[in-house]
Amino acid sequence: MSTGRAADRMPARAVKPLILAADTTHEFGGLALTRGEEMLEEAPLHSPSGFAHVLFGHLSGLLERRGVRVEEIDCFAAASGPGSFTGVRVGLAFVKGLADALGKPAAAVSNLRAMASFGSAPLRATVLDARRGEIYGAVYDGAGRLVSPEVVMKLAAWIERLPEGELEFVSSDPALTGAALAGTRFAGARVVTAPRAMAGAVAKIALAAWDRGEVGDPAALDANYVRRSDAELFWKE
Repeated sequence: MSTGRAADRMPARAVKPLILAADTTHEFGGLALTRGEEMLEEAPLHSPSGFAHVLFGHLSGLLERRGVRVEEIDCFAAASGPGSFTGVRVGLAFVKGLADALGKPAAAVSNLRAMASFGSAPLRATVLDARRGEIYGAVYDGAGRLVSPEVVMKLAAWIERLPEGELEFVSSDPALTGAALAGTRFAGARVVTAPRAMAGAVAKIALAAWDRGEVGDPAALDANYVRRSDAELFWKE
């Protein structure tokens, strides 16, 4: 069990903190190691059977290649979903366990927020496949602030609810939005393809949170299922 205040976990302010981020929210995941704004390595991982049995092995290899000891890492971060229910839990448990054992702070980052970082417009509508004919969607501004809440619903219904103004759509699967936008007020909108794995983006967002003093006790990290009960009952691992 984690003990102590979140502030007690904050080390002396490193000029360029080492951050390790993990994304295990779906079968295409990854690890990323950054020093400040420098990406030391982003290692994409593909594990259709899940990550629980392979994650620490890949972490060991990453740290060895970069000549870094796990104790040197200043902050840990995880993609917190939405995504595979089991995958979300694995990534959060991985980060929580390491951060708690080492007395380091941690951060959880929404996958939809991470996707928005690949856009360039003032307003970015991010879209993820939620299966069963639905999508996870949200709208963020250029500073990563939530403009329209994260929801799960039919794509056509979500498009109708989007705010007025010029939107840029960001998705790891542009086919999700391409045809659906035709005939709507967003026909012809720019569609940006984001990578399937979010670890690098998660690390970048965690760095910004570190700079603001907003990383803290790993025990406080929570999953971002968006659709908790449906994920538990129906997501096919």
